[in-house]
Amino acid sequence: MNQTLHVATYNIHKGLSVTPFFNRRLVIHELRERLRTLNADLVFLQEVHGNHERHAARYHDWPAAPQYEFLADSMWPDFAYGRNAAYDSGHHGNAILSRYPITRWDNQDVSSHRFERRGLLHCEIAVPGWTVPLHCVCVHLALTARGRSVQLEKLRQRIEKLVPAAAPLIVAGDFNDWHWRHKATHELAHPLNMHEVFELVNGFPARSFPAALPVLRLDRIYVRGFRVRQVHVHHGRAWARISDHAALTTTLVRL
Repeated sequence: MNQTLHVATYNIHKGLSVTPFFNRRLVIHELRERLRTLNADLVFLQEVHGNHERHAARYHDWPAAPQYEFLADSMWPDFAYGRNAAYDSGHHGNAILSRYPITRWDNQDVSSHRFERRGLLHCEIAVPGWTVPLHCVCVHLALTARGRSVQLEKLRQRIEKLVPAAAPLIVAGDFNDWHWRHKATHELAHPLNMHEVFELVNGFPARSFPAALPVLRLDRIYVRGFRVRQVHVHHGRAWARISDHAALTTTLVRL
């Protein structure tokens, strides 16, 4: 029975470099190679393009498949995509890539207003040998404190309603939690008996933004039903070429 999971979360900035708009490079190919080096069983992705006709016309090597499918190719047999923002040229949202079968998934709209579309991508995953499914929720929360608080409350309610107390649970993504008190931990994790992996190991969530020299603790991995074996922040010049966020990874052991 596989009791260990390697998990990553990453805001991929839509597969484009963070240089000014007219000078942006397509970095989705480099991003895929770097993502594979993490050797994760589960990857939580934010700002993923499902389609973008203008970019497809502008960049000659724009993938023919949706970004989540392109990134998953030959490495993660199963994936789910939650479309959050739709516009004339395409759409983007969150995605989960998995080495194990995704048996059920749903994307709940938790947008605080029509100019900032957000969703909760909730998957149930059948890990070989486990008698209960693993629940995973990928999030990308609002930029405003009020919007985040409403979304955290909706996320808490969803978990209380749909995730059995004994089921293993991972909630990961870009929480945009700028506040020094780490409100996501107090408003979400504590009521649900969850723990943030970097807090458990280092005492604080990871510094993950900007990727070149992280200062802000925006990205998180909250878990329930696991022991945390190790954590790592992937940042520096090479990572900053492909996104403004650092990638976070953790190794978890099922309790």
